[in-house]
Amino acid sequence: MNKNLKHLTNGIITENPTLRLVLGTCPTLAVTTAALNGVGMGIAATLVLVCSNAAISLLRNVIPDKVRIPAFITIIAGFVSVVQMLVKAFTPSIDKALGIYLPLIVVNCIILARAEMFASKNPVVPSILDGLGMGIGFTCTLTLMGMIREFFGNGTIFNLAITKGHIAPMIIFLLPPGGFFVFGVLVAASNALAKKNGKPVVENLGCENCPSKAVCDKANGCQQENGGNK
Repeated sequence: MNKNLKHLTNGIITENPTLRLVLGTCPTLAVTTAALNGVGMGIAATLVLVCSNAAISLLRNVIPDKVRIPAFITIIAGFVSVVQMLVKAFTPSIDKALGIYLPLIVVNCIILARAEMFASKNPVVPSILDGLGMGIGFTCTLTLMGMIREFFGNGTIFNLAITKGHIAPMIIFLLPPGGFFVFGVLVAASNALAKKNGKPVVENLGCENCPSKAVCDKANGCQQENGGNK
């Protein structure tokens, strides 16, 4: 039970995909102009994470190693299509707000990284918990960023007026520079907390610390081998 609990909490705290692993920064910066957008994107990504992790774990002994990455992407794309249709049907406003970033969940590096590094090597239950934990961590980060940017940029939180009409909004928080600023502050805060608790901080964002390093190494090896054959 403790081991399963660790799989669940790992993505929320110690290996938060956005603040600790620095993955999925494109949707993080793009959709967090409002807290509700962050919740919508986070829930959609969580559903895809949980379902794709479960499916890939079930098929891990069936999928040939040479085609595992295309197979993973195909599985992920199937679940993204289902989630996108559900969002369009039941929450069209969220679908409009997220725009192209909803179907782009297919190439979200958080999902592919967990498929390659965890689900393809572990049983179904731990894989589901890992996906759920990573999704919750991703959702919490997006929601927090959305709340901060919406509050300072529009004077509202979840469309509820807080300072709107009383204090002039700082529009820069709704623009890309504001997104980068808030993201940097949250990463710095995460590093400070990690350092205080004796955890490793995010210092080097190169290939050595990337969860998908094994994928890239094998891909580069294949390219070199094919080039040598030519």
